Amino acid sequence: MNHAGHRHKKSLGQHFLHERGVVERILAALAPQPEQRVVEIGPGAGALTLPLLDRIGRLTAIEFDRDLLPRLTEAARGRGELNLIHADVLTVDFTALAAGGRLRLVGNLPYNLSSPILFHCLAHLPAIEDMHFMLQREVVERMAAAPGSKVYGRLSVMIQAECQVTPLFDVAPGAFKPPPKVDSAVVRLRPLAAGTAAVADPKRFAEVVRAAFGQRRKTLRNALHGVCSVAEIEAADIDPGARAETISVAGFLRLAAPGPQPDPRAADPEPDPHDGGR
Repeated sequence: MNHAGHRHKKSLGQHFLHERGVVERILAALAPQPEQRVVEIGPGAGALTLPLLDRIGRLTAIEFDRDLLPRLTEAARGRGELNLIHADVLTVDFTALAAGGRLRLVGNLPYNLSSPILFHCLAHLPAIEDMHFMLQREVVERMAAAPGSKVYGRLSVMIQAECQVTPLFDVAPGAFKPPPKVDSAVVRLRPLAAGTAAVADPKRFAEVVRAAFGQRRKTLRNALHGVCSVAEIEAADIDPGARAETISVAGFLRLAAPGPQPDPRAADPEPDPHDGGR
């Protein structure tokens, strides 16, 4: 699609993919089939949209920028059935959109909203078969990081608790117009198979992980005060003197497992002399 004359909106994080080789690599990784329900988030100038239509004949795309809708509609004419949804993706009910089936999500996500979009997708995971997203490379590194890594954190735990994370390939800034100031990467997210240890209480799990990583220098004994008692931490087979970045995803799942809640009237724990201050 020719996007000449379109004013790129910095507030929407618009960097339109244009390099054909990158598009082909995304298509090869996705390997879409005509019978599958594919949903593209942020079609932009249609660099991926139109080749997808050529391959599968039907596509749903979610676009927030109203100015792009008539351009996309015209470009798609005669190439297949393009169902354009004009909406903020954070308001889209993927479960309702799936209508009892499962969706394959793909897209070049706006980098300033990537984490909220990822968490929104997690909330609809039973309706999602897989996700192939272009993101800032640093974000992909955080998503795939292992315990003990400098970039292992809340995003790593929240994503890995529910999805298999597979970084696929990096993309240089020159593949976009205008080029971003950061490198990008394509990642595959696949919901964990049924029977795999799962998040029993998503709200509780999110609360525990957020508190644990809220102040990285604190030990869990202090970081989780008011969220988990020392006894609960020990019951999860975790050292209360450990820090969040050393705890595995399985450890956080045990820590957030349903159980007695801590007494909010409990006294503050004794300061840990090795905790870097409170």
